[in-house]
Amino acid sequence: MNRRMVLYTVGLIILLEGALLLLPLLVALLYGNDCTVAILLSIAVAAVLGGGAVLLARPKSKRIYAREGFAITALAWLSLSAVGALPFFLSGQIPNFADAFFETVSGFTTTGASILDPASLNTMEKGLLFWRSFTHWIGGMGVLVLLTAFLPGLSERSIHILRAEMPGPTMGKFVPKLRDTAKLLYLIYFVMTAVMFCILMISGLPAFDSAIFTFGAAGTGGFTINSAGLSALTAAQQWIITVFMLLFGVNFNLYYLMLIRRFRSTLRSTELWAYFGIFAAATALVCIDLTTVYGSFSEILRHSAFQVSSIMTTTGYSTANFDLWPNFSKAILFILMFIGGCAGSTAGGLKVSRLVLLIKNCHAQFRRTLHPRSVNVLRFEGKKVEEEVQSGVVMYFLFYIFCIFGIFFFVSLDGYDLTTSLSASVTCFNNVGPGLGAVGPAANFSLFSDAATLLLSFAMLLGRLEIWPILILLYPATWRHRGKSAIGKETK
Repeated sequence: MNRRMVLYTVGLIILLEGALLLLPLLVALLYGNDCTVAILLSIAVAAVLGGGAVLLARPKSKRIYAREGFAITALAWLSLSAVGALPFFLSGQIPNFADAFFETVSGFTTTGASILDPASLNTMEKGLLFWRSFTHWIGGMGVLVLLTAFLPGLSERSIHILRAEMPGPTMGKFVPKLRDTAKLLYLIYFVMTAVMFCILMISGLPAFDSAIFTFGAAGTGGFTINSAGLSALTAAQQWIITVFMLLFGVNFNLYYLMLIRRFRSTLRSTELWAYFGIFAAATALVCIDLTTVYGSFSEILRHSAFQVSSIMTTTGYSTANFDLWPNFSKAILFILMFIGGCAGSTAGGLKVSRLVLLIKNCHAQFRRTLHPRSVNVLRFEGKKVEEEVQSGVVMYFLFYIFCIFGIFFFVSLDGYDLTTSLSASVTCFNNVGPGLGAVGPAANFSLFSDAATLLLSFAMLLGRLEIWPILILLYPATWRHRGKSAIGKETK
């Protein structure tokens, strides 16, 4: 383990976070907020911790292998969340550090679950509201991707960092140089963010509100700025957010293919068609179920499409209290919490690509049972799926189920009803945001004990980083010297 490189890179991440805190500081100064001092102190802490780590580590070798990549990713996200919680804690807006940590983890992991009473958002200072939602945008594409894109000092072997941070079963490069790939990702991300912000401004939404809702949709997060949430927006503005939530849930590889005019390759994407097919089917079923809830078809379609888009992309915004909807609609939304968006997007969940691969794998197993001597080649996106990828998807799914039930088991010790405990575990692990029952869209997560709050924070990190980085960080063999163990064999 190259411990110096791990510490050095985590130090750079903390310094980057200190630089990013300058934006909410500017907003706080612009609005004359009292939280200015708290943000300044947080920047100072980030400078001391990050600068100290960079100066003390000074690695002789900057090579990064698989386990360094996983360790850097896990430690970076934990450090980001701890330092990012300081503005809320030091300002007194969230006086309990466990709650402040939960809120910040929820922001960076683009979950959108909150411990804040919706009414308290009306009095929260603009600088903190901006930082709270800006964490969505930072975490959406990944802060380590940002670091790789703009810091020339990182080795090409930082592909291991991107593999650990980017969601989905595979992580490839668009172009030969990894740094150029990271730049392209952020260029696409930034342009789409800017377009959405401009469209919301044109629709009549104030600049600050437009920025907040854009950060939430782009990062598929879900934090809002007042107790009314998105229900106060016009129908046109809700449709704009619906469309962009769906777009940010698409694999960013496909946007790159469109940029280089490979439209046929884009349209032949199995994952893309499955993604939009699930959205269309779920929206249609919810529409049918809501015919007795709303008066007009346009209202039914708008609420159905918005909520399906929000839950499927794990954004977590809501235009209505869907916890009051009929059970069939709630069941559909609960299932969508598991599925999530596409691999290589800012969405959370299991991912559509994994779902497709699991279904294809089951189909192949049936064929092998019926025709033992037949040769079954599993293909996805026109390419043969290697046995290693197939077993990796199955293994991930097993850990995925195990983690959700493990988290649910311990959260249930708080004594709340089954619906609340299970949906809280599922929605946090899948980075969705609102759940059902006492953690529904009209409620919050403040009811849980500090222990359960920290566990749910851990669940959000597990889900966003797709299990392995956090678990490998806790695995003792990760920190041993290179040997002959499975973890010790470095992937080059």
